[in-house]
Amino acid sequence: MGKMKKCAILVGGGPAPGINSVITAATIKLRNEGVTVVGILDGFEHLMDGDATFTKELQIEDVAHIHFLGGSILRTSRANPTKAEESLKNVLDALGKLKVDALITIGGDDTCFSAIQLDKKAKGKIQFVHVPKTIDNDLDLPYGIRTFGFTTAWHFGSQITRSIIADAQTTNRWYYITAMGRKAGHLALGIGKSTGATLTIIPEEFGDVKEISVQHIVDILIGSYVKRLAMNREFGVAILAEGLAEKISPYELKKMGKIEYDEHGHIRLAEIDLGGMLKEEVRKGLKEFGIKTTIVDKDIGYELRSVEPTPFDIEYTKDLGYSAAVYLLEGRTADMISIQDGRSVPIPFSKALDPETGRTKVRMVDVTSQSFHVAVEYMIRLKKEDFTDDKQLARLAKICNITVEKFTERFGYLVGL
Repeated sequence: MGKMKKCAILVGGGPAPGINSVITAATIKLRNEGVTVVGILDGFEHLMDGDATFTKELQIEDVAHIHFLGGSILRTSRANPTKAEESLKNVLDALGKLKVDALITIGGDDTCFSAIQLDKKAKGKIQFVHVPKTIDNDLDLPYGIRTFGFTTAWHFGSQITRSIIADAQTTNRWYYITAMGRKAGHLALGIGKSTGATLTIIPEEFGDVKEISVQHIVDILIGSYVKRLAMNREFGVAILAEGLAEKISPYELKKMGKIEYDEHGHIRLAEIDLGGMLKEEVRKGLKEFGIKTTIVDKDIGYELRSVEPTPFDIEYTKDLGYSAAVYLLEGRTADMISIQDGRSVPIPFSKALDPETGRTKVRMVDVTSQSFHVAVEYMIRLKKEDFTDDKQLARLAKICNITVEKFTERFGYLVGL
């Protein structure tokens, strides 16, 4: 592989704060080393058709101040070249027309998978390096190392939630906030834990169970509501990870409306009214106990994806962009860039794949960790001690206007009874 002369940069998947900072750092470093840099617009969308015209050459003056901005100056898309061999071939042909020696992909697990498949097809003719980006924090990086964009989304999501908590206290009502996270509950848990929300429900807490019922989630929410009443609190805020919808059976999901899928075969969770459906079901359940309530559902996610990055994410993404450029300048290929202990540590594409599924690994919340146990400790939700304390159990049953036995029969399974 000869010396790199021209490098392309591409963004795939959903927006995340810090994309522009990666582009800034990579472009400036490459330009300073005499490498031509070209930005590819709209992800893989046009390349999949063999179209190499949706590009813009990037000069240092084009990117010098964009690191403060949210969004992506190259835009992005969820176009998936791995769906067909012809699409992969077209992408490589288009890159050939552009005469690029290397490609930096910025994206989540799907974009990473596309880079892996392209690298296999290119057979060393083009260098590839992936920069992990997602507010979901679900790429398989070492424990404690976050994907860029997550910290900013967490920060602004927490600010929104704090305001909603104040509104809940002021108006004596409940809010159900659905937070983004296609499979993993990192963002929901982070927001819930940092704001002191009443409780957070994430898909990981249900273990390896492939399907959970809507009623199971509803009972957790009802249990929390009743326990709050026992504390003389009529208000509360529950954080729901949108990935819960992927745990619900398709039959029950269809009750919420038409199920749509994206280019990578994932359910479009943003199109599912998870909070609204759970709100109605909880209302019905509480009504059976003679309890009236006001619940408001609110989705947060799109508000977080293109906000201006926090200083942490600006610094972090500059390190990532610089590291990606240096990596390619060294003539290397087929790795995902990570920053560990303040140093660039490439992770081979081969380690990013799950041997069972053949897809990119997804990092879930570790429910055995102390961090998760601390989060649960401060949630107001039914716990085993609520059923072993006779006075507390009697208080909860009285609120529901049922016997202790009936209460235990209805809700005991939530704590393993």
